[in-house]
Amino acid sequence: MSNSKVRQQIAWQAARLLYSREETEYYRAKMKAARYVQKGWVKPADLPGNAEIRDQVRILAQLHEGQRSSDLLLEMRMAGLRMMRLLARFAPKLIGSVLTGHIRQGSDIDLHVFADSAESVRAELEYHGIFCDLERKRVVKGGNPMTFQHLRFHDRFPIELTVYPTSQIRTTFVSSITGKPMERASLSEFEQRLKLEYPDLDLEQQILADADAVDRFQLFYALLLPLEDCQQDLRYHPEGDVLYHSLQVFDLAMDQLPYDEEFLLAALLHDVGKGIDPADHVTAGLDAIRDYITPRTAWLIQNHMEAHKIADGSIGRRARSRLQTHESFDELMLLQACDRAGRVSGIETTSLEDALDYLRQIADQFTIWKAT
Repeated sequence: MSNSKVRQQIAWQAARLLYSREETEYYRAKMKAARYVQKGWVKPADLPGNAEIRDQVRILAQLHEGQRSSDLLLEMRMAGLRMMRLLARFAPKLIGSVLTGHIRQGSDIDLHVFADSAESVRAELEYHGIFCDLERKRVVKGGNPMTFQHLRFHDRFPIELTVYPTSQIRTTFVSSITGKPMERASLSEFEQRLKLEYPDLDLEQQILADADAVDRFQLFYALLLPLEDCQQDLRYHPEGDVLYHSLQVFDLAMDQLPYDEEFLLAALLHDVGKGIDPADHVTAGLDAIRDYITPRTAWLIQNHMEAHKIADGSIGRRARSRLQTHESFDELMLLQACDRAGRVSGIETTSLEDALDYLRQIADQFTIWKAT
C-alpha cells in the first residue's frame, strides 16, 4: 500500500473516532487509527497532520448531517456572536470549529477572553443569569509550566472560555492542529466575516430572533435553584428543602431508567411549582414548564400526587382505572416510589448542574422534545 494511501486511511479512521466522540484529542485519535490501519508500528512520515484529519471530520459531518450541518453552523455562530457582544469588555476572540466551519456533533463554542481575574468574567456571566464552572488546568509547554483558566457552561450550545491576562491580548497563539498561528477573530472581525459569508442575512434581525429562543435547561435551572430555600414540613420531608428532595428523586430515577429523558425530567421537576405556589404546586409548576416538556412528562408530573393515593389505597376506583389505562402508568408508579424514597437526611446527591448536564447529553443523543 502506498504511503499516501496509508496516510489517507489513517486520517479517515482518526476523523471517524473524533466525529463519533470516541476520542476527543487529535493525537490520541491519530495513534489509535494508525494502529488499526497498520496493525503495528507506523512510520512518522505516514501519519497525517491534524489539518488533514480536520478536513476529513468536516466531510463526515456533511455526509451524516447534510444541510443540517450548515444550519447548525449558522446557529452556533449567532450564539457565539451574542456571547462576544455580551463579553465585549473582555476583548473576546472566537477560535476553533465555529470560526473555521469545521463543526461536528458535540462541537462547542470556543472563545479567548482577556481579564486579570477570571472571577470578573464569571461575575459578568452571572449578572446575565449564566452560571459556569471555573477550571484551572496546569500543563507544561516547551518545558515551561503554565496554568490555563477555563470557564465552561451551556447556553443554547456548550461554550468554553479560556481566560488570559490582559497583557496577552496581542499575543500570537499557535494552533495545536495546524502548527501555524491560530486563526482568531475579534468581535468586529467576526461580524465582517459573517456579512461576507451570509450576504443575504439580516444579522441584527437574526440575533434578535435567536435571542427570543429560550434554552429550556436554563429555564429549568432558574426555576429549580430557588427551591433550595423552600423548606418543607419535617413530618413528611425530614430531608429538608425542596431542591435536595428533587435531586434525591432524580438520582433514584436514574437508577431505574437512566436513558428515559421524559421520566428523568418528571423526577427532577415534579415539585418545581412549590417555589411558585405551594398551595397548588402541580398546576403552578406545569403552567411554568408545559411549553418546554413533552405531554408524557407533563402527564407524569400532573398525576404524581394521584399516584401516592393509589399507593395508599385512598383513591377512588374510577380514578384509579383511568390512570391504569395510560401507557405510562408503570412509570407513574415508579415516579411515586422514587418520590417517597427521596426523603433521606444527610445523603449525597448529584448536583443540580450535573443533573441538567446529564439531561442535555441525553437530549442531544435522543431528541424527544420539540419546540412548537
